[in-house]
Amino acid sequence: MRSSDTKKVELLPTPIRRRLDAKLERLRDLRPFDREQVARLRKQLEIEMTYNSNAVAGNSLTLQDTRMVLEEGRTISGKPLRDHLEARDHQQALAYLFHVVSRKNLAMSDLFVRLMHQVVTRETEGERAGVYRTGPAGIVGTDLIPPSATDIPQLIKDMLDWLPREVRHLHVVELAALFHHRLIDIRPFFNANRRTARLLMNALLLHAGYPLTIILKHDQKKYDRVLDQADRGTAGPLVLFIAQAAERSLDLYLATFDKDGADQVLPLSEASKGSPYSLEYLSLLARRGALGAHKRGRIWYTTKAAIDEYRRNRRRQREPRSGGNGTADAVQRPCLHRPAPGASAVADRP
Repeated sequence: MRSSDTKKVELLPTPIRRRLDAKLERLRDLRPFDREQVARLRKQLEIEMTYNSNAVAGNSLTLQDTRMVLEEGRTISGKPLRDHLEARDHQQALAYLFHVVSRKNLAMSDLFVRLMHQVVTRETEGERAGVYRTGPAGIVGTDLIPPSATDIPQLIKDMLDWLPREVRHLHVVELAALFHHRLIDIRPFFNANRRTARLLMNALLLHAGYPLTIILKHDQKKYDRVLDQADRGTAGPLVLFIAQAAERSLDLYLATFDKDGADQVLPLSEASKGSPYSLEYLSLLARRGALGAHKRGRIWYTTKAAIDEYRRNRRRQREPRSGGNGTADAVQRPCLHRPAPGASAVADRP
């Protein structure tokens, strides 16, 4: 991802940007939280993220399997040993992530990138854990060629130099989403590049005050699609996808701690009753990020207040105004690595 293409361009649609900022501010105002509630919710999200992040990468453990492996030390009959080790590695990676973020001054560095990979692959990659690849790598099913192994140190340096420059131009969710994509684009390791990228993305978001942001297994096809769009120059859909995931976690925290101000969370089928919008239209708005909503499994949830906010925004948009807003939902940029016809790719477990 070329940093020069993102400057002074909004990738994040204005409605969701405002919602994220408002919800994050509400969450900050509720501090300090009850420690027992924080511990329970954090454990819930850690298990959810471990399950989903590994499942997206092909791990066969279910959510319940993952819970038993991590909380009870159980071995699940019929499931590969590697899948158990990946779950335990991911749990350790999250512990390391929270430790680093708790030190307040987050320093995204070459060492941090390699250490995160080392922890999340400690039991499965052996000597390759935390070591940049020394040969070609790729993902089956794509025609994009990753950079040469000899270019990786310089590309990582460029990525890390890009990060502080873009803090001035990008919303933190935009920054985290694009950083996550840049690392995947470089593909610095033989394996677990996506898992490492999701953890590092969360380092940026946690540092800004967000809860853990989780890419759901149910959304795997959409995740693959928006990453492919970003590979080919359109980053907007990826940023929106990550923003919706971040909003889901914010909603979970607010539902737990903001008992006085929280509106009742309803499935879209219920929320549509008594509203001027059909279930199908609300579902479309949720997928586009125009409506404050989040997914639980395959079901979208929202609130009456979110629907009312959408109606107010629509009325404001219909009011006469002059000039453009300079907003773009997608950015076109040249591909970092161009495909070569007939090139072979080595499978990389994300």
